[in-house]
Amino acid sequence: MSEWLVLAIAMAAACAVVLSITVLRERRLGEDDDPSETPNVIEYMTMMVGVVYAIVLGLAIAGVWEARNGAQTTVQAEAQALHEVYERVEAYAPDARDQTRKDVTAYASYVVHKEWPVMLKEQKLTEHGAQLLDKVRDDVTSYQPRNDHETQSYQPLLDQVGAANGARNARAANADETMPGVVWFGLIAGAVVAVGIIFTLQIRRSPRELLLAGVYSALIAFLLFLIWDFNSPFGHHVADAAGPFTELFSI
Repeated sequence: MSEWLVLAIAMAAACAVVLSITVLRERRLGEDDDPSETPNVIEYMTMMVGVVYAIVLGLAIAGVWEARNGAQTTVQAEAQALHEVYERVEAYAPDARDQTRKDVTAYASYVVHKEWPVMLKEQKLTEHGAQLLDKVRDDVTSYQPRNDHETQSYQPLLDQVGAANGARNARAANADETMPGVVWFGLIAGAVVAVGIIFTLQIRRSPRELLLAGVYSALIAFLLFLIWDFNSPFGHHVADAAGPFTELFSI
């Protein structure tokens, strides 16, 4: 069953139960019932809606913020691991060293200029990027150390290539948007309800009330924009998160 269908059924059922109980209770009341003796719950309901929606907004902001920080950490780890390979391969023979550095630079350049736009648009990585990283791994693993110094550098280089591959896999896992559609439905519907409640409070046209209503609505719009902006873990443009690559490599 679709999650949207489940949501629609749950919301319809909740509304039906509450309205049915209210109607049945109203019919059972006697003619001597005095509504003025019952406390008005509109202010309490208004307060509760505001509190609940504030909690939901806070959790959404915390979620997208954590995802953005995790994505930036992943990019930094991938770029740093590749940089370590670029520097530590100095111990290899000139031909092997130059070839490995060439392939590392080619991979970094491809990631920034070719793969990154695809990742932002389609939320997935490219096969060619994986092939370029495999070529770097082949450069390192196929080399035969000639002396103890090169032998000591061999395993750390393999570890750094493995770290780069792990960071790339993590980048692929985090490429999708953080908030699913059903959460966005709740955020937008909650914003409509939270702003709409203003009109249940008998708002007047005094400058103070109009100012507060405008600021309140603008604040909710800002928070929703903030969630949308952070909803893409790697930003909306290449420069938003690709900084570690451009800082460590001349690409």
